[in-house]
Amino acid sequence: MLTPDLLFKIANNVAVLGWLLLLLAPRWRGTRAVVLSGALPLLLAATYVVVIGYQTVAHPAPGAGFNSLAQVAALFREPWALTAGWVHYLCFDMAVGIWESRDAQRRGVPHLLLLPCLVATFMLGPLGLLLYSAARRRYPRPAVAAI
Repeated sequence: MLTPDLLFKIANNVAVLGWLLLLLAPRWRGTRAVVLSGALPLLLAATYVVVIGYQTVAHPAPGAGFNSLAQVAALFREPWALTAGWVHYLCFDMAVGIWESRDAQRRGVPHLLLLPCLVATFMLGPLGLLLYSAARRRYPRPAVAAI
């Protein structure tokens, strides 16, 4: 039976696999097909939608909402909602990591410079985005040829 804890573990393992591919094999065909194509974050997004829908219908949290910190805390006391929130983080952090990777490839940012940005994005989301935003300034986007 699928429990919030089991789904948490599955989603984490899927995300870690995607991050390892971005870090260790960014130009491999499999990485392009599974991660850089957006398939992995879309899988996480679909998981989020199903879980948040299930949580809302089957396990509504009393006093939960988004209008105060207390309401958000009440929401995340429910294990399915907490799991959905975690999958939400995994999905969006992966989407940012994909953008960083694709942008770095277009700009010619060395992969060794990208690595700490990706690790920070995976572990601390916004910090990685800030690091990459600083790193990419040194590598202007190549001009697109006029047709």
